[in-house]
Amino acid sequence: MKPVLLVIAHGSRDPRHAATVHALVRRVRSLRPDVRVETGFLDFNIPSVQGVLESLAAEGVRDVVALPLLLTRAFHAKADIPAVLRDAPPQLRIRQAEVLGPSPLLLSALERRLYQAGLTPADKSSTGVVLASAGSTDPEAIAVIADIAREWRHTGWCAVRPAFASAALPRTEDAVRELRALGCAKVAVAPYVLAPGFLPDRIARGAAEADVLAEVLGPAPEVARVLLRRYDTASARVLLRASA
Repeated sequence: MKPVLLVIAHGSRDPRHAATVHALVRRVRSLRPDVRVETGFLDFNIPSVQGVLESLAAEGVRDVVALPLLLTRAFHAKADIPAVLRDAPPQLRIRQAEVLGPSPLLLSALERRLYQAGLTPADKSSTGVVLASAGSTDPEAIAVIADIAREWRHTGWCAVRPAFASAALPRTEDAVRELRALGCAKVAVAPYVLAPGFLPDRIARGAAEADVLAEVLGPAPEVARVLLRRYDTASARVLLRASA
């Protein structure tokens, strides 16, 4: 029996967030009908992660892969989620999967979103891209975004600059102006976020002077594939905790 995949989302007061998470989970299920996939939220939405874990234990489920629906290893992945998992029913054997990013598949999804927003491959060498993240106080997470921007630049864009909607600088609008000053013929903003909400809306406002604003990653097929790769890797690992 394969472990149950528990997708752990942050949650939001914005109903678009949960709707997007559920759309992504539906895509994951369609790709791997042999895997049971459940969704739990850390805050604001139901079911809660704790509630899902208790329900699974009551059903007699033993093995769970808990996958943080996050793009970087920031506070939630390092502290919040492990704390919730430690409080899970003791009969559950839980593996925590890695966060989704970084991954070449996510870069492919970002690029496809830009093309869906109106760019063409012919625009690539003359277009500067703002890689717009939600932001974090975690230096590791900020460094990862900067590394992704440098890697993406090497695929042929005029330039790529990281930006952050909170907790770090520069802001999206500042990165847009920097790319204009560099002489890029076009400037595009690629939100490196999974679902709509308060911070993605801030990114969109910061993109007002850009030529192109892509959609959030959402239920992109590349995101679903990364998610399943993380699940498979975690499933093959030694258990974090055996039953008591």
